Amino acid sequence: MEAISELCNHYFFVKVGAENIQPCIDWAMVRLQLDQEGDDLDITMLAASTTEEDAFPLVEKIIERYIGFDSLDDQLAAGKFIVKLFSAYQDGLETIESLDARLMKLYNRLGYPDWLTMLSRNCEYATDIDVFREPFEHEFAYIAELWNSSATRKEFEAKYSREMSNQHDAKFYTFRWTDRCRVICLRAFRKLYFHFIR
Repeated sequence: MEAISELCNHYFFVKVGAENIQPCIDWAMVRLQLDQEGDDLDITMLAASTTEEDAFPLVEKIIERYIGFDSLDDQLAAGKFIVKLFSAYQDGLETIESLDARLMKLYNRLGYPDWLTMLSRNCEYATDIDVFREPFEHEFAYIAELWNSSATRKEFEAKYSREMSNQHDAKFYTFRWTDRCRVICLRAFRKLYFHFIR
């Protein structure tokens, strides 16, 4: 079955609210047009679906049958999504405010992976403190570049350096004492937030 990884990515994006179901339906329609469905009734039904309620269970059945849910790598899909978000941010289609909600949702959904910690935190702080914009953008570019050049999660993890991410901490940048107070308050709130939702 060709292009199943593409469907897996769309499936993940739907799960985290980053896309609606239409790209999954479009995927099935393309399979039919290219005669790649192999008489698969679920793909045919997915192509004919008009609502997420109808389509989503079919997507899950297709993925389960062809590769199994154990083969899904949500972190790889999230990394490729971050590459898309970085491109959209550079093009002015995403803002720090819109990215904050998306990154926080990803961070929670993935179980707080180490590689996403600095990026999500700096983005959150940048919505309120301008000095965090620069370290956020540096970390964003770093993470997006690594995922863009990685075909697997293992490949990404081999390249990723927490030490490099730590250099994008705001403590490496100069800012006013009033901003420092706000950072302390934000960090305390962040710790409490993750303490109670875990």
